[in-house]
Amino acid sequence: MSGIHARLGVKRRINAAGTLTRLGGSLMDETVLDAMREAARGSVDIGELQSAASRAIAAATGAEAGLVTSGAAAGLTLAAAACIAGLDVARMARLPDTRGLRNEILMPRTHRNAYDHALRAAGAVLVDIGHNDRGTGAGIRGLETWEIEAAITPATVAFAFAANPENAGDLPAVVAVCRKHGLKVIVDAAAQLPPASNLSAFVTAGADLVVFSGGKAIGGPQASGILAGERDLVASALLQQLDMDVAPARWAAPDLVDRAKVPVPPHHGIGRGFKVGKEEIVGLIVALERFVARDEAAATAVLRKRLETIAAALPDRKTRIVPGRVATLEIETTDGPRAVAALLAGDPPVHVGERDVARGMLVVDLQAVRAEDDAALAAALAMAT
Repeated sequence: MSGIHARLGVKRRINAAGTLTRLGGSLMDETVLDAMREAARGSVDIGELQSAASRAIAAATGAEAGLVTSGAAAGLTLAAAACIAGLDVARMARLPDTRGLRNEILMPRTHRNAYDHALRAAGAVLVDIGHNDRGTGAGIRGLETWEIEAAITPATVAFAFAANPENAGDLPAVVAVCRKHGLKVIVDAAAQLPPASNLSAFVTAGADLVVFSGGKAIGGPQASGILAGERDLVASALLQQLDMDVAPARWAAPDLVDRAKVPVPPHHGIGRGFKVGKEEIVGLIVALERFVARDEAAATAVLRKRLETIAAALPDRKTRIVPGRVATLEIETTDGPRAVAALLAGDPPVHVGERDVARGMLVVDLQAVRAEDDAALAAALAMAT
């Protein structure tokens, strides 16, 4: 090990568990790093830079506007804040105090997860709807539109939808009900890339705001994300994120902001702690452009070939390549916990997917593994399993 990690006394690891935040997310391409280095060497107006990012995000997603956030979780908080406050600067100043405001966000029980906290951080009150009959094996019925309508009150402002390949087909029906009642639809699509077509799929389905991670499949900075959607909602999120310590008479509002609707600048908003640097904004834009332009079929073929090579290095193990949005390799082992411990004790430590470790299955995801580390990864897997 050499370089900055060695100087700091930090181990470099082989991350075959996927683009996990706790392991640093994706590996950035040199063109992204070059753009970030260039951005670091000059000063810009962040609002102006975010307006440029908005144009790039709109082009990639088909949304009216977009915003670079400090990760997908920050995007969810800003999305909730935008729905609650709109372009009302007095409401922006109050958050997360939402007493007396429309602050309820409906969310199906089957969509609830640990990232709900990001919505609640804006002052939103989450309202559970529906049942989890399918998940528990108690029945076959999923969320029905009448359950959404029955939960709507005068305080309801939005609907939160945590997207995955299994539930994406439910979104149009959710949008139809919410449109009828004037509710906004927020889609958490943080990890729903690839395919690149998903950048526009949720917008096309009618979502008002969609959140993506910038530091996973897109290959941007780990501390970046995308919030895309309706122009005024994105403008509200931007205003609640920016440094607003500016003399009102000299305020140059970003292009996204309609000055007829926001005649005076708000104070620092709830998103001020989610600021994004010029380097992250530029890096995300370049990474997004690369992601949209890449040959997806060719990238998938290269990834599958790498997995096949690793599987071939494990002739005594039962393996299976699992297709999906990102192909992975399953490796059967007689003692999953022991194998994981052995991999982590190696030099370098190796991380693999542990979702199915209890049933003796390790999952290898190469999204954050350098091709030159494949041989070391295969050797470690052969030793540990």
